[in-house]
Amino acid sequence: MKLRVLGCSGGIGGNARTTSMLLDDDILIDAGTGVGELSLTELTMINHVFITHSHLDHIACIPFLVDSAGFMRDKPLTVHATDATLEIIKQHIFNWKIWPDFTKIPNERQPFMRYETIELGQTVELEAPKRGASLQDEACKKLAGRRITVLPANHTVPAVGFQIDNGATSLVFSGDTTINDALWEVINRIDNLRYLIIETAFCEEEKELAVLSKHLCPSMLAEELLKLKLDPEIYITHLKPGEVDLTMQEIGMRVHGLTTRMLQNGQVFQF
Repeated sequence: MKLRVLGCSGGIGGNARTTSMLLDDDILIDAGTGVGELSLTELTMINHVFITHSHLDHIACIPFLVDSAGFMRDKPLTVHATDATLEIIKQHIFNWKIWPDFTKIPNERQPFMRYETIELGQTVELEAPKRGASLQDEACKKLAGRRITVLPANHTVPAVGFQIDNGATSLVFSGDTTINDALWEVINRIDNLRYLIIETAFCEEEKELAVLSKHLCPSMLAEELLKLKLDPEIYITHLKPGEVDLTMQEIGMRVHGLTTRMLQNGQVFQF
């Protein structure tokens, strides 16, 4: 599997793009403004979008994605999210006032988009994308068994994280979360964990705002990482534009015994 970071910022401006990651070339993990990096051809290849939660920086491009590429596809785009998140999106986005309801366009029998409910602890297994005769058997094997498991998150709206597992290696994406003992209980049971992508949205001076908005700041991240019993590569996401260097410096001062790196736009994880 290949995971390509399209956007990993807590805001926009300059080269900053909000959260979205492309798994192989047919699955989006969140759909923030980073999706705008994709060509129209790449957009038409996306079959699934897995959403951590309903905040705009994680869903902003779903309406544009389905509007731009829906008519070019032979099957609906499947949006995977919890019932609570889907209800928010139905009520406040695809409601004919903010954006058309593409689960009914061009008609309800053959829509451009469909919803699929996921639940905490559930694992969704997806087949390798079909690429025709040119795809070699060995490449097919490498893409087989793509499993996405729903993990607990603790945020101001219903939220989850995801474990992406190919059988040999796992990557965990925390989504937006604050202090979250339940997440570490699950993570510490993942015996093939190689990568951990975890948010830290605010610098230390804004700790009060981090607590209020249920995000992490460097001291809170350090406390959370003390609960980690494994040794994955750790990447920090959701940094606020204008505070990136400061926040990473503060993380370096507070997190001991573990190496933390800043997640980058365009970064690729091959596993």
